[in-house]
Amino acid sequence: MTRILSASLCVLLALVGGAALSADRFASADDGKAMLERAVTALKADPTAALKEFNDEKNKQFRDRDLFVFCFSLPDGNFTAFQSPVMLGTDVRELKYQDKPVGQEAYDVVANAAEGDFVTTEYNFPKPGTKTTATKQSLETRIGKQACGVTYFK
Repeated sequence: MTRILSASLCVLLALVGGAALSADRFASADDGKAMLERAVTALKADPTAALKEFNDEKNKQFRDRDLFVFCFSLPDGNFTAFQSPVMLGTDVRELKYQDKPVGQEAYDVVANAAEGDFVTTEYNFPKPGTKTTATKQSLETRIGKQACGVTYFK
């Protein structure tokens, strides 16, 4: 009987521990907002240095788990910061996922907001490592001629 209880306890601990590890794999909305607030502070202090930091794949201040800062210039919409350097210079308005114009929506919501306001858009996107889609939210703000944001799973 003691063996069965010990084995059950081990299985339970493994499941709880595994759930905790997988939960930590993705950042929270609060983590995303904190990252975007750090990005705003950096942009206001020195826009050129900030964009360089956002694009630095080793900078943990602006890249954490599934979070990263992206920016695009206004009014042209071209990416100035993104997780992948391949996207730099690409017009955000061209981005679509399953025929949904997620890039156009991201552009419109922040371009029409007052500078410094935080705005959001939502879309479904597969979580990394799965085929299951989940709601992803994009939190954005505008600082001068830069629109920057962070996306996270809800």
